[in-house]
Amino acid sequence: MGTSPLLSVVIPILNEKDNIEPLVCEIVVALTERCEFEIIFVNDASTDDSILILTELKEKYDFLRFISHNERSGQSAGLRTGVLAAKGTLIVTLDGDGQNDPGDIPKLLTQYQNSPITGFLMVTGHRVNRKDTWAKRKASRMANNIRHKFLKDDNPDTGCSLKLYERELFLRLPYFDHMHRFLPALAKRENCKVEVVPVNHRNRTHGKSNYANLDRLLVGIPDLLGVMWLIKRSPNGLKSKE
Repeated sequence: MGTSPLLSVVIPILNEKDNIEPLVCEIVVALTERCEFEIIFVNDASTDDSILILTELKEKYDFLRFISHNERSGQSAGLRTGVLAAKGTLIVTLDGDGQNDPGDIPKLLTQYQNSPITGFLMVTGHRVNRKDTWAKRKASRMANNIRHKFLKDDNPDTGCSLKLYERELFLRLPYFDHMHRFLPALAKRENCKVEVVPVNHRNRTHGKSNYANLDRLLVGIPDLLGVMWLIKRSPNGLKSKE
């Protein structure tokens, strides 16, 4: 691998020891012939053997890095930690539970590279056939509808973690806990265009989900109000990119 990869694949994890190696193998298959890349796992104070697995894999793959939080900090913190450490011009994010398909990463990259957009561009996945429980799908659909109504984020599936965007764009976004749920809206605040690509979604085969639908709803309401305020207070028409 070269010293300056095009793509940094950032994966926040919490107790995903059985999903780590399969994900790495799938990413290698998807990207080895496509571009220079690195993989960054951000371990959010896992209590299983995630660090042991990552340490072994780091010895095997020179493009793999991992960073560990000393206390549980959440997905947005993990995302920020990974992006700050990334060496790539472009960032790809996906969940560590194996439900996002790494085979879709080249599709997002092709969409980005073939787009006529000259400014910032975010390419987001849309899980057209979700493999979640009915309650989780219902809660996600409700949240997406609310975000679309109030934020006009032009995205049918904001909750899909499979996204591609410039590292420079992310560094311009305001950081706060749970910001990962509002990335398209925050990106549009920076005059970024958002394009959507249908992607695969798979059943979780190992471990258990770390999210609760009620918790998401309760924290989502004040976050939504905060993002609405940020959008309202953004300088209209200001564009700058070297």
